[in-house]
Amino acid sequence: MKEQLYTIPVTDAFNEDCECPICAMRRSLERNAIEYTMGPSYMEDDNRAMTDKLGFCGKHIRDLYNEKNRLGLALMLNTHMDKVIKDLKQASSDKPSGGGLFKKATGGSSVVDYVKGLKSTCFICGRIEDTFQRYVNTIFHMWKKDSSFKDAVKSCKGFCVEHYGLLYENAAKELSGNDLTEFLQTVDKVFFDNIERVNEDVAWFINKYDYRYKDEPWKNAKDSIPRAIIKTNSAIIEGE
Repeated sequence: MKEQLYTIPVTDAFNEDCECPICAMRRSLERNAIEYTMGPSYMEDDNRAMTDKLGFCGKHIRDLYNEKNRLGLALMLNTHMDKVIKDLKQASSDKPSGGGLFKKATGGSSVVDYVKGLKSTCFICGRIEDTFQRYVNTIFHMWKKDSSFKDAVKSCKGFCVEHYGLLYENAAKELSGNDLTEFLQTVDKVFFDNIERVNEDVAWFINKYDYRYKDEPWKNAKDSIPRAIIKTNSAIIEGE
């Protein structure tokens, strides 16, 4: 079955010591996509045509810059800007007729539509999304077929808020009956147990700045802020 091709990365993520295995899966896909983009592929005509057309979101353009392949990034930016300049000059030539509450503009929206469209696309996001959704579908496939995977879900450190919601959104589509009930009960338990655990660590971090607690041990609070950021914002703090 084709879905089995995706069981290894899903299993690996749920066995990883992390605050959200779904974040871990997405980070792995993102890392692969960034390495692909900054590798020899940027010289291929079909890939360059796609990066010219789609561009990159703000997060991923920063990630590409941090890869230090400045020449490769410059080449992609140069031809991307060539296309944007050409397209926007054409779009801006269609001027709005302007003014008045009841006078409909006959043009001008071409620029707005183009810019909004460009802001909604990213070459790297596009490479990630399809495989990421297959990973999510595989979670439910394995839940139905693999009892050891159920144990991995039950013993994981929970999920970030975004991916807790994602599991709820997809569960009703992929599961039914007892499978759905047990899955949601399990997800609820691991989510709330673990976000409360992290929140308690943050509370203890705050206490340690009170002179009354200065001689108390840190317990698990020292890295509580970056772990809380994963839970609340699905974001990894570099260097942590």
